[in-house]
Amino acid sequence: MLYEGTLKPTLTLKSRQYQQLLWLAQGILGVLGMIGVATAMPGELTGHIPQTLLAMLAAFIFAMLRPKGIIRIAPFMWVVSLILLVLTLFIGVGGNDSEVKRWLEIGPIRFQPSEIAKLTLIMQLGSAFARKGVNAKLWQSSLMIMTTTFLVILEPDLGTSVLIFASGILMMFAAGVRFTSISALILSLFLVALPFASSYLERHPYITARFFGHVNTVQGKDTSQDSGYQIKQARKAMERGGLWGQGVDGRMPRLPAKDTDMIIASVAFATGFIGVAMVILAYWLVAYVGLGASAMVVSAGTFRPHLHAASIMATGAMFMIVGQAFVNLCVAIGLFPVTGVPLPMVSNGGSSQLSMGIAFGLIHSALREVRLAEGTNPEHASAL
Repeated sequence: MLYEGTLKPTLTLKSRQYQQLLWLAQGILGVLGMIGVATAMPGELTGHIPQTLLAMLAAFIFAMLRPKGIIRIAPFMWVVSLILLVLTLFIGVGGNDSEVKRWLEIGPIRFQPSEIAKLTLIMQLGSAFARKGVNAKLWQSSLMIMTTTFLVILEPDLGTSVLIFASGILMMFAAGVRFTSISALILSLFLVALPFASSYLERHPYITARFFGHVNTVQGKDTSQDSGYQIKQARKAMERGGLWGQGVDGRMPRLPAKDTDMIIASVAFATGFIGVAMVILAYWLVAYVGLGASAMVVSAGTFRPHLHAASIMATGAMFMIVGQAFVNLCVAIGLFPVTGVPLPMVSNGGSSQLSMGIAFGLIHSALREVRLAEGTNPEHASAL
């Protein structure tokens, strides 16, 4: 299993200390998110603060759940998320003045089902691997990943679908699936999807427009009429922030999506390099704690299905948070084309905040299970 043996020497902190580091990371991201929203769109702050507090509450609730309980509710939650994705294709609405269908409106509530789907897939894969084994039911987990990814692609939301697929593949590896099997799956899917790629891009020309806008930005060409303008303005805002920032009352350069996808530019403008460094530190803590949680679960004793599920879900949740942050930050500095992926626990948006809060909760749940295992295994407890 992934991390067993390779990460044991790093297990120097007890699970409670890991949890404290994780709460610290979530708190840093939440506070900087509020600063970013206050700088970019002050009128949105009254809605963003409750969203952040709700994400914290969701993390606390899921932290109190044991992996056994998450395993039981995961299939139901995953099926519900698939139903919501299908409904989005028919009755969904666009977000941020976009023509694509990515949002559902139910009365006064508006949310993004793809944010829920990528979280429930992590839970469902952990549940499936724990209850049914790895290689014996490999085709089922592959079908789960492909179904979820395909429905998100149809919206279309290419950036989120890539993250969903990558998270599923990583969880396969974390669960102990052979690398050759994973490679064969990826190659097969690539060959199947290749004939449809051209027609997909023709139906959704904004994808190629964003790509060529990124190319123009890299080559230093005029970006005033394409998506490269957004990256150019984000760089300008970050440069003006300097080392200490201009504060929340400073006058930012004009920037589209400055409270959502490009919020790191708003954070950099208000808090400078110091604030950006704090954001990166927080995500590093998430990666450190997530990998440590998975390793500690593995070392907690003999194999048990619910411990196996906890390890897999902690790994998937960690990648969901850190991987999405990596993509968002790379877009902001111009390394990747614009994808529309929010910055976890920082960007303004209730769907993203809630799903990320639950992802934090899954890691907390794994660490809490370690504490319970320590209590029943004195030898392991003394080793930690």
